[in-house]
Amino acid sequence: MQKRKVERELFMYLFGIIILSALLFSACEKEHPKSELLPDVTTDLTVDYTKADILPAKPCDSMSSFKADDIIQLGAAEIPAQGSTPGFCKVRGMLDPEIAFEVNLPEKWNGRFYMIGNGGHAGQALDDPMQVPQVKEAVEKGFAIALTNTGHDAQKEPGASFVMSNPQKAVDYAYRAVHLTAVTAKAITADYYETPVKYSYWNSCSNGGRQGLIEAQRFPEDFDGIIANAPWVDQTGFSIGAIWNQKALSGVTITAEKMAVVAERVMAKCDQIDGLKDGLIDDPRKCDFDPVRDVPVCEEGKERADCLTMAQLEAIAKVYQGPVSNGENIFPGFMPGSEAVMPGLFGGPSQSGWMGLIISAQPGFPSADFGLAQDTMRYLVHNPPKPDYDPMTFDFDKDIHMLDAWSRIADAKNPDLSDFKKHGGKLLMTYGWSDPVLQPLMGVNYYEKALEVNGPDTRDFFRLFMIPGMSHCSGGECPDQYDPISAISTGVKRGWRLKR
Repeated sequence: MQKRKVERELFMYLFGIIILSALLFSACEKEHPKSELLPDVTTDLTVDYTKADILPAKPCDSMSSFKADDIIQLGAAEIPAQGSTPGFCKVRGMLDPEIAFEVNLPEKWNGRFYMIGNGGHAGQALDDPMQVPQVKEAVEKGFAIALTNTGHDAQKEPGASFVMSNPQKAVDYAYRAVHLTAVTAKAITADYYETPVKYSYWNSCSNGGRQGLIEAQRFPEDFDGIIANAPWVDQTGFSIGAIWNQKALSGVTITAEKMAVVAERVMAKCDQIDGLKDGLIDDPRKCDFDPVRDVPVCEEGKERADCLTMAQLEAIAKVYQGPVSNGENIFPGFMPGSEAVMPGLFGGPSQSGWMGLIISAQPGFPSADFGLAQDTMRYLVHNPPKPDYDPMTFDFDKDIHMLDAWSRIADAKNPDLSDFKKHGGKLLMTYGWSDPVLQPLMGVNYYEKALEVNGPDTRDFFRLFMIPGMSHCSGGECPDQYDPISAISTGVKRGWRLKR
């Protein structure tokens, strides 16, 4: 029972990070000058998506009789206005076999459809309190907003164990649920207002970023604009990396105090590589940091607060390095700066971003990253599932291809976006260089491959912005806030005139 409780807490920890930063507007902890990553959203070039003047064409309760393929259950209820939130029609249903979905239809609609995604292995309740603010803000701005649990209830089937009850749920989680929800919710929206959806947008982070990329790759006509923040591009590669880190760290104990020493040395070494001492590492790829060389080593048998043992430093070096198979790096490690001391989630103490995520916060229990990888390996990579599989037995020289089948289903690595481009879609991807949950080079590597495959005009429809100092989706020491919805709305309608 205790282990299951801890695993659930780890899930909620990661989900909390993802949801907090998937709001329509996101901000970082520290004030910095206005970022030039995105256009000035106050200019007259910006699309005014808040103009909402389309009224419903029928009563809300009539939507419970709406018919469409795959709908096996449907209900509708009028939600009265409350405070700044106008009244809206909440339509909830179930798509075959167990895909719960919801679409919220404001009393005055701006003609646009908006959808948010899921964190981790998904399964969040539609009324999860962490998602309510996103629904509220979208409705206030006139959007019809949809969401889904991707086909399972995480309270009843935690982690990736949902495949035990029905193997179809693996495909639903990977991509089918989001696609069917988008198609069905847009049809419901068009029927309610008797007006076609003019523009469709996706905005989400982490696994939700993966879902957005999958949509662009597999179902390019579902959305006109996609915001994929810190996308889990390579779920299988991440799993291999998390196992690598767990193995590297399993023989040592590294406290938050010790990681603070490492963080201080990283910043001292690399803060000024861009010529500016500002507490940010502009591009950590230029940071030549080696913990074995650059961090004080404790004398044998004389461990102190301001040094680390050689065993600790060698383990940390492996986390920066990333997994190796037959002498070659097969997946990127974490970047210098990801270990930085950051404000804790939900008001917790400030500590290294690695604590609890890469380094276990509680002896005897997995880190959050390893917990995700362990569930992925047991229930999704193995088909049929092997709930007792021990990822610590994974052989990096022999076993990497066991993940190939699941990779073809769930990974968002296909760089061919030609159909999305042909549709006229716009894709905006962001990543924090200091992300301690997902390796930022996942995003960089994918973007560079997309540039190669889609040609020199790729930047006309697909842009990546790396944010120095930002943690997973938001937080950390990073540029000031930006408005992604204005950016993607303007990009879809008028194209982008970005400063760089």
